Amino acid sequence: MENRISAQDKEFRLQGSNEKELNLSKPIVMGILNLTPDSFSDGGLFVLPENALAQARALAQAGAQIIDLGACSTRPSTVYGETGLVSEAEEWKRLEPTLRLIRSELKDTFLSVDTFRASIAEKAAKLGADLINDISGGTLDARMDEVLAHLQLPYVAMHIQGTPQTMQENPHYENVVEEVYRFFEQRIESLEKRGVKQIILDPGFGFGKTVEHNYTLLRHLNTFTQLGKPLLVGFSRKSMIHRVLDCTPQEAINGTTVLNTLALAKGASILRVHDVREACEAIALSEKMNAE
Repeated sequence: MENRISAQDKEFRLQGSNEKELNLSKPIVMGILNLTPDSFSDGGLFVLPENALAQARALAQAGAQIIDLGACSTRPSTVYGETGLVSEAEEWKRLEPTLRLIRSELKDTFLSVDTFRASIAEKAAKLGADLINDISGGTLDARMDEVLAHLQLPYVAMHIQGTPQTMQENPHYENVVEEVYRFFEQRIESLEKRGVKQIILDPGFGFGKTVEHNYTLLRHLNTFTQLGKPLLVGFSRKSMIHRVLDCTPQEAINGTTVLNTLALAKGASILRVHDVREACEAIALSEKMNAE
């Protein structure tokens, strides 16, 4: 694996819409806001725009510097099925009124849109979205790179093996760290050739990985800092925690904090979580420990 400048040796700044800026000189928190009726942890709670706005306020007040709006569940049983993928029209129907409402009130907060569809990214950017968070890393929509080059917004490229339909059907790697690293190298090269400058990398914990794959990636997370891009990690309430601890997703908050703390020590720049206060505390204590 080629040696490049470490993300920890650079000061990253994300430029969103309307000249908003985020400084990643120290780690920050991305708060999850699911607008779907079927997400694994909080499905249905924030379907109504007014409920989503109240939650967005709470996430921001708790310390989230980015709020990530997701309108298409990535659960295999709901994203794919006999009738096919949740439609673009349905995804936009869920997202559009809530994005408008939150943007109108939280004018200075970075708003991220969790989508793998280039058309949704385009329309969301017109409504003031600041960041595109793509669970497919550009593999599910051939237009994504072109759209990103036009938008010039920060982009989270996540690694996934397969699709949300197939990703957990016996995922296999010869070397999971090396294969994810090579995927990132290829995506960075492709995106930068098109002029996309603000690239964030997400190893995709839980997306086409076994529990063992997930912990191997976490163990070697600092390897990915060699790529010279900020790292986002998303462990929040996932099965890699509750399967090990034999608990429910709702009982996995402490486990999430433990993994977030380990990831911070290995170079993570953004923690994507449901429980913002706990993540902010992990960052504050980690920063204190590392203070000279």
